[in-house]
Amino acid sequence: MQASVFILTVIFVIIANNAPQINALLRRCYQCRSRGELGSCKDPFSFNATDVDREPGLSAIPCASGWCGKVIEGGGTYALDDYDLATQRMCVQRGPDDNMDRCADTIYNYKKVFMCFCQGDLCNGSSGRWRQPLPMLSLAILAYTILNRMYM
Repeated sequence: MQASVFILTVIFVIIANNAPQINALLRRCYQCRSRGELGSCKDPFSFNATDVDREPGLSAIPCASGWCGKVIEGGGTYALDDYDLATQRMCVQRGPDDNMDRCADTIYNYKKVFMCFCQGDLCNGSSGRWRQPLPMLSLAILAYTILNRMYM
């Protein structure tokens, strides 16, 4: 009995762990722009899909290409503060030629910038993912407890 509960728990955790990887047919990107300490577009970006309606200047727009971008402009090598540092998140018309997510220095609108490309629903938000060990461990313990009570 314990072995079957354990196996069901493992299967549940594997399915739950892979659920955030499923991409919708309609992909969205965060769209915002902020400069220096003003605005909420800068890193660290602490918003998710449910915060879009409540945060002024932040929106989640449909993106036909499925490629999102983040551009960091200004704040060169010799910058002492981030006063002139501008961060912009947007949908890009097409991604890199090799279809790989990446960040690199590039030229954008005739300016040298640091730009990141990613493909997925709202992927140009924070870099942290739900796949952290603590939430997965908590989920495994919860699933094990529930399944154990159901079979006892």
